[in-house]
Amino acid sequence: MSANAPPKAPVKAPMTKSDAARIQSVTAKSNGGQVPKGSFASRASSASARNGK
Repeated sequence: MSANAPPKAPVKAPMTKSDAARIQSVTAKSNGGQVPKGSFASRASSASARNGK
């Protein structure tokens, strides 16, 4: 690999429902039981619903 080569992008995996649940759990614990609208946790939940996994 040469010194001028760009870094490789990470491999993208689809968001699963268990991934979204884990993210929401941590977010809710740090926000008094609430998951704010537009937060990463809410977007993860939407993505997992779209992926159907």
